[in-house]
Parts: sequence; C-alpha cells; structure tokens
Amino acid sequence: MPSVTEGPAAVLVESFLEDGAERSLADDVLDGLTRPFKELPPKHLYDARGSELFDAICELPEYYPTRTERAILEARAEQIVAITGAVELVELGSGSATKTRVLLDAMERSGVLDRYVPFDVSQDVVHATAAALVEAYPGLRVHGVIGDFERHLDAIPPGSEAGPRLVAFLGGTIGNFPPGSRRRFLRAVAALLRPQDRLLLGTDLVKDPRTLVAAYDDAAGVTAEFNKNVLHVLNRELGCALDVDGFDHVALYDPHQQWIEMRLRARWAQRARFAELGLDVAFTAGEELRTEISAKFTRPRVEADCAAAGLDVVAWMTDPDGLFALSLAAPAA
Repeated sequence: MPSVTEGPAAVLVESFLEDGAERSLADDVLDGLTRPFKELPPKHLYDARGSELFDAICELPEYYPTRTERAILEARAEQIVAITGAVELVELGSGSATKTRVLLDAMERSGVLDRYVPFDVSQDVVHATAAALVEAYPGLRVHGVIGDFERHLDAIPPGSEAGPRLVAFLGGTIGNFPPGSRRRFLRAVAALLRPQDRLLLGTDLVKDPRTLVAAYDDAAGVTAEFNKNVLHVLNRELGCALDVDGFDHVALYDPHQQWIEMRLRARWAQRARFAELGLDVAFTAGEELRTEISAKFTRPRVEADCAAAGLDVVAWMTDPDGLFALSLAAPAA
C-alpha cells in the first residue's frame, strides 16, 4: 500500500517507494557491476547532491538542451494548450517544475487548468513543488506521485473527468533508455492515455558530435563532478569504499548508436567490498563503468519509437537551429 500525505486541501501526495530505492540500487549493483562491461542506470546519479549538480549543469554555456527546450515551450505553449484542450498536466520526472510552469501558465490563461500530477523519485521535490504550485495557481489541485519510472507508472491516477490530460516527459530523458527499454517505457506511457489525451515528448536531436561531447564534458568540470558523485552514492548507501579520486570522467559519442555515453574510467587497479551485499568488485587500470547513455534523435526515429508504442506523432516543434524537438503524440486510431 502507498503511504499518503495530505497537505492543503488541494494537495494529495502518494509514495510508492518506501525502501524500494535502496533495494533498486542494490539490485542494479548486483546486476550491473558483475557484468563483463560494468554499467549502472543513470537514475542513481540523482541523489540530493547529484540533483544540485545537474541544476548547475543546466546553466552551463555548453549545455544547450534545457534552455533550448524552454525556448520552444515559451514559443509554443499556447499552441500546445489549444491543440490538446488539456485541463490536466501529468509530468514524468517533474523535478522542481520550472519548465512546466510555462505550460501551467498557458493553461491558466486559457481558463482550463484543473489538476497537476507530478511524478518523481524524490519525496522532498514532490512535496515542495506541490506546495509552491497550489500557492501560485489558485484553484489548482495537485496529486503527487513518488515512484520509479520502471515500476510505478500504473500508480498515476486516472485522467481528470474535467477534460483531456497532457502527459509530459521533457528534458530528453527518454534518451536515457536503450532502444528496447525505450519502446517498453513508451508503451507503458501510452497506457495512461485515453483517446482524447496526448503525450508531449522532449528529444535531443542528432547534431555535430563536438557540440554533443562539449555538453557532457564542460570546461568547468561540473559534469565530471556530477558523474563521479554516483561513487559517493555507492559508498554511502552500500557500505563500500571506492576511491572517487581514482576515476576519471569520460564522455564520448557513438555514431553508430547515435548516443552520448558517460563513463567512469579507473585510473589504477582497485577493489571494493560492498559490505551490504557481500560483494567484491575489482576494477583494472583503465576499466570503465558506464553511468549513462543519452540517445539523440531524428524525426523518423521518434515517429518509429512512438508507432511501436501505439502512438502517432501529430505535431513536431523545434528551435530555429534544430537542436531539440518537442513532439505531441496521440493514441493511434
């Protein structure tokens, strides 16, 4: 059963995590760090410190996705609200809802804003966002869901009876999924949609690899600190003693897969004992641990992924430089 927190009359927050986040990290370590090529899913980059660092990354001159997506939203929010008729906004990976306010503002101006459903893994973020938004938007109802993308999408409440819902998955986060997982995830999102509902999907686009690599390996080293922070997470949560200074941050572009990879490369051989798991993990000098992939898209690729999930792309919106795209998708007829 979920834990339920009721704040102001307009706020309801349900948590489906309990201690599941710790179990998920342990499971991912047991799986990913015992493979011939070690890897961890990127969700473990985002503890409190990791989230702070990512917010700093979004302000860096090299990191174009956040400001470019926001510019598209500012230019197209009125159109998105008019096309969808949405009275409810569901945001997957809501964070502090900074970009989302552009959509909420447009819905409020249209007089249709009824409910906001933030879905995020961070309990503190969901509670803080809910409190801030009900104060900023009189009459808004907030139903927060604290959960994991891979396990708890079915915990999102049914659509509002007041009208259509818009499910937003922004920031290019869809690119963190490998192709098979990406399509499974989109099918799960499609299951949230009624015929009148729509998905708003943010995708980073294929471009000059030099631009891509710079966005994930900035001159100030903030992304390097963000990437290496996952080692602090492992040490803290699972009782190991990895030498954080014994790893270098690596960002590279795979032209075949059309994605960026972030890795941590061991500077020298080392062995770590995960006391909580009874697991010993050895790194040879130069061995790499992959911590994130970030796929880049073309319009045909987005359309193919959506079609595999039973969705039709009905609108495609980009910036003038073709760096980033927002697409609206509807359940296939």
